[in-house]
Amino acid sequence: MKNVLFTFGLCIVSTIASIAQHEHAKHTEQASQAAAPIFNDDTIGKAYALYIQLKDALVASKQYEATQVASDLQKSLLAVSGGKSAATEAGTIAHATALVDQRQAFGLLSTEMTTLIKANPLISGQLYLEYCPMANNNTGAYWLSNEKQIKNPYFGNAMLSCGVVKETIQ
Repeated sequence: MKNVLFTFGLCIVSTIASIAQHEHAKHTEQASQAAAPIFNDDTIGKAYALYIQLKDALVASKQYEATQVASDLQKSLLAVSGGKSAATEAGTIAHATALVDQRQAFGLLSTEMTTLIKANPLISGQLYLEYCPMANNNTGAYWLSNEKQIKNPYFGNAMLSCGVVKETIQ
């Protein structure tokens, strides 16, 4: 009988620990989602969200996903006031046939997106302008991120943490 009660007690403790761990993970995920900036202009907000998806695809070295998201981003940027140059760069990424070419074009897109972001004030939140001096054959390149932690879209896993935060945009 003691063994049964002991086993039952272990099951209860294990279940409670599992629930607590799940709740912590859920809270952490919600906190990271809440960190996304909110823009005064919805069109730039939608374009920025797609830009972040594109950055994440490049970080993960997912060329096909980057192609798809860049195509959506190109369409989205055409609705943004002053977004034509950025849309052109997104189109270059969508039509690139190699991941290395997508990453190189991402540098130009990031420059255009930074200009658009700075021209469209945030209602809440913040984002980060990050820089890798080794990107694009050591000429360097910037990108935008929702988080301070560096996840380099120019090198992916090869040099995931290469870079620094250059500016916080609020």
